[in-house]
Amino acid sequence: MKKFVAEFIGTFALVFFGCGAAVIAGMGTGPTAIDVLGISFAFGLAIVAMAYGIGPVSGCHVNPAVSFGVMLAGRMSFGEFINYAISQCLGALAGAGVLYLILSGKASGWNGGLGQNGWGAGYLGQYNTASAFIFEAVATFLFLVCILGVTAAGQPSQFAGLAIGLTLCAIHIVGINVTGVSVNPARSLGPALVGAGTNANALAQLWLFIVAPLIGAGAAGLLFSNGTLSADKA
Repeated sequence: MKKFVAEFIGTFALVFFGCGAAVIAGMGTGPTAIDVLGISFAFGLAIVAMAYGIGPVSGCHVNPAVSFGVMLAGRMSFGEFINYAISQCLGALAGAGVLYLILSGKASGWNGGLGQNGWGAGYLGQYNTASAFIFEAVATFLFLVCILGVTAAGQPSQFAGLAIGLTLCAIHIVGINVTGVSVNPARSLGPALVGAGTNANALAQLWLFIVAPLIGAGAAGLLFSNGTLSADKA
């Protein structure tokens, strides 16, 4: 049970800090505003913090795609994957819910956004569906290559959280303008569901942020499972 509580808290923190940076600090002007780099580091540093905070308990997946890749790599059971995914989705919903409560207290200027992912006309760089799908699948694949590599048996673990967090930061720097960056079905689910009343389009586009990350994560997991990306033993 403590693993699932840890995953709930970790995913809550990721949504609260990452999406919070996008919609609270991102709405600021002048010295209170942050840009793509600031939002990217908010997501990355949230992972670094949780990696060292809950990593010893649950491994700090905080992402159903990560858990899916770990399962296909042979490092967790299907039943544990399901429990992790449920905990992560609940944590993301709670994080988005708390953000909603905070933003609802803003006198003016909030349009209902909770950092929802998307693509197409009217969304950031206005990339098409194919571009969004390719980015999410490839970025999640590379994210899992980092995660599965640095957490493999025999690898030094003390810097794993830093490596994973900085990788997520790099992914956001590249992809925020494309999809807002998901690489995490739970992170997309929470804001899309909680903010459905103000952004129904995010809910309609949610499928991509579930399917593409799972494909990318699954591909990485299989490459580790069959030994292609596993380090040779001395």
